[in-house]
Amino acid sequence: MSATSLPASGEPPLDGPKTCDASGMIEIHRLFRHSFGEARGLVDGVADGDTAHADVVAAQLSLISVSLHAHHEAEDERLWPAIDERAPACAAHVERMKQQHAAMLVQLNALDAALPAWRAAPASTTAAPVHSALDGINTALALHLPDEEANIVPVMEYTITKQEEEWFAKHGRASTPKGQNWNMLGAILASQPDGGDEWMKKHLPGPVTLLWRWVGAAKYAKYRAELEGDAAPRA
Repeated sequence: MSATSLPASGEPPLDGPKTCDASGMIEIHRLFRHSFGEARGLVDGVADGDTAHADVVAAQLSLISVSLHAHHEAEDERLWPAIDERAPACAAHVERMKQQHAAMLVQLNALDAALPAWRAAPASTTAAPVHSALDGINTALALHLPDEEANIVPVMEYTITKQEEEWFAKHGRASTPKGQNWNMLGAILASQPDGGDEWMKKHLPGPVTLLWRWVGAAKYAKYRAELEGDAAPRA
């Protein structure tokens, strides 16, 4: 990816050697688009009173909420200060990202607050606040992600070091709740245009790829069936 976006000041694009590969940002954005995009359909697929199915779907929504919270917390903590210091001409872009994060946080917190009641007693009344929060999140994502990809990701590739890029990836992995690693990996792979083959080659050591193919893929397929109501919930 080339740095084609102008800094907010109208100065020429950043030049010089690239300092990192920020394409991982695009890859994780695909996860959020895909997972939140399907979320309302998953909620609607739960019959009134089916708490077993609601429990599985609510766990999935909590998983992607935790992931997006962590993603934005990492950017707030380390990305915006780094760009402010190293590419001050992009200050207006950074300020806009902060405002978009704040708006997104309102919707994420609303989702987190609405899930327990729906999880305990799934019905149209308890689903309504979940629907509202998901609609708000998807609207916010539709504004924020393309803006960040056009105006921040190119700047990252000329301002963020490889070590810092690796910290962001590690921070994201560490946010995955215990027992959800295969489910998160499966969701990331499913959201990639080719089903995740290139992502695995780029990011996963050989032994982990084999474990995914031997163990993880089947576990994730079972989990998807439970999410979609095509299998009995796990014991």
